Amino acid sequence: MRILDRYILKSVLVIFFSCIFIFLFLYIIIDILSHLEDVLRQQVGLSLLIQYYLSYLPIMFVQVAPFACLLSILYTFGKLNYDNEIIAMRSSGLNIFQITKTAIIFGFIISLFIFWVNDRFVPQSLSFTQKIKAQMEEGTKTIKEKKQEIINNLSMYGLKNRLFFVNKFYLTTNTMEGITILEHDEQQNVTKKIVANKGVYQDRVWRFYQCITYNFDRNGQILKEPKYSEEEIMTIAESPHDFLSQRQRPDFMTIAQIDDYIWKLSKSGAFTVIRNLKIDLYQRFTSPFTSLIIILLGIPFSLMMRKRATGLSSIGLSIMVGFLYYIVDAVSIALGKGGILMPTLAVSLSHILALVSSLYLIVSLP
Repeated sequence: MRILDRYILKSVLVIFFSCIFIFLFLYIIIDILSHLEDVLRQQVGLSLLIQYYLSYLPIMFVQVAPFACLLSILYTFGKLNYDNEIIAMRSSGLNIFQITKTAIIFGFIISLFIFWVNDRFVPQSLSFTQKIKAQMEEGTKTIKEKKQEIINNLSMYGLKNRLFFVNKFYLTTNTMEGITILEHDEQQNVTKKIVANKGVYQDRVWRFYQCITYNFDRNGQILKEPKYSEEEIMTIAESPHDFLSQRQRPDFMTIAQIDDYIWKLSKSGAFTVIRNLKIDLYQRFTSPFTSLIIILLGIPFSLMMRKRATGLSSIGLSIMVGFLYYIVDAVSIALGKGGILMPTLAVSLSHILALVSSLYLIVSLP
């Protein structure tokens, strides 16, 4: 690595990690102070607070890293511009891409790291912090006791084009009550309806009790008499874990889990749900590269900065650029979920516009 590259990389790394530390520290302090009354009233232990904020670190890092990248780039190259070092580099024959190559590679590496953290740790952190937060709010229940609660009004799309509705799901006994299952054909016509009072998962099979089965023709008319069974073993591939995992929001799922859920819904006819899940899935691939895109967008602004108030200009420009970028991203995602844009275009539109704009501005630099 050239001395110049090390010089630029050192400045970028120092500002980046300083921003990450300051942002995380301020977030924790502000969050503690805003909930201090609740913490004292519930007598939350110090160890539980430490667990909560440690588990929240991956979530906070993913959220603040792009802004830290932008601020570090704007300040680094703005300072170089302020000290006329950019002019010296250009005079030696280096072009803009040669000068900023190290920062761009840094942004790419950070984006890959965010992608890994976002898929590997963030879903688990969200789930864990939610449990700890509920425990802190209630004060007396432990996480183990929390798991013994009843889940009400559970619904899920399953294999073989089945739609499940469950009134109550008991976690500790793998028992369901108030079960309704609708089976559809590929044209989304209801072919079978199963109503059961109770279902228990034992020995990897579901046993339904007080079960009534209705069969329908293509016109929705009941075929023959409904079949009643006091006890029946059902050929349902979904385990209790499948029911619990797929009731989660996409934020709590990994890429593999979202992709598996989309595959299970592919023949269900739930086109709106599938479209929204595809947007959530594609965002897992595009959102980590916000750091790289926003670095490219920040480079021309930093090199066009005036020779005064470098620090304040960096902060102001980072806020403005980041704000505009996230507005475009939010609007495109909303248009995608509304069915106006294709999922792939919705998640990548802000990246494409920012990338084209940044390359145009960089090429236009004198």
